[in-house]
Amino acid sequence: MDRLSEFESFLEVARSESFTAAAAALGISASAISKQVKSLEARLGVRLLNRTTRRVALTEEGRAFGERIEAVMGDIREAESVVTASATEPRGVLRVGVPMDFGRLHLAEPVADFAASQPQLRIEVELGDRFVDILEEGLDVVVRIGELADSSLVSRRLAPCRRVICASPAYLDRHGRPRSIEDLTSHHRIGYAYESDRMWAFDSPTGPRRVEVPVGHRSNNGEMTRAMVHAGLGIALLPTFIVSDELRAGHLETVLADQLKSEIPIHAVYPHRKHLSAKVRAFVDHLVSHCGVSPYWDEGLDLGQAG
Repeated sequence: MDRLSEFESFLEVARSESFTAAAAALGISASAISKQVKSLEARLGVRLLNRTTRRVALTEEGRAFGERIEAVMGDIREAESVVTASATEPRGVLRVGVPMDFGRLHLAEPVADFAASQPQLRIEVELGDRFVDILEEGLDVVVRIGELADSSLVSRRLAPCRRVICASPAYLDRHGRPRSIEDLTSHHRIGYAYESDRMWAFDSPTGPRRVEVPVGHRSNNGEMTRAMVHAGLGIALLPTFIVSDELRAGHLETVLADQLKSEIPIHAVYPHRKHLSAKVRAFVDHLVSHCGVSPYWDEGLDLGQAG
């Protein structure tokens, strides 16, 4: 038999001094109330209530037990209310992991705005480009860029991430502008330390192609790579959320955009869909609204890309 039900029945009988009144308050039969109280007394080995045909009264042991159980049940009700509230209203601590460049350039303000709008919530944000295990590191939400591996985790698409092969006009003036995929092999590529695939994928007139461009300089940070490209040190494959301003201003140029397979997704990833907490749901909704189907950082860009 459920001990909490026994406690609740006993406390209600003690308050009302009546099995009938307790049954009405709890919405169950008087016989069920009596059975639960008898079970509780049998398990404890003491009489908690004195019963007569007219009234019910607490024994000394019943009074002492009731005082303790009343406090315990109060703590349980408070715990339930806290958990229930967290399912309907963002509260507690929200731990978020985001990529360094995307987080710094495009999530700093929306995350701060979200935090300001949720007075019952404390946000902890970790920026970094290494792959993190959400469960192992105790994170609630992680923003990931790229195709997701099969996983028990749940994901929600935030925005497309479009990439371009770009270089400075000065570099292209010196080394020539690639007119074909084959031309890339004679150029200097600025590599990214965390890339899992060093091949660049294209949809050429003769079909899909994958090309590895020789790597010269290398960085583990997109903004550092952009600076190297801007300085004329080579060409690089970079997301438009890093280089869109430079492209609009003409400080960088794209090459072979009509053949490059450029688009990869940006997702919010979290552990569970069932019983999703209000804080995670509200945060992900906020990010989706901020990024949009057609991201603001791509406005005004004529990328002419293959996909």
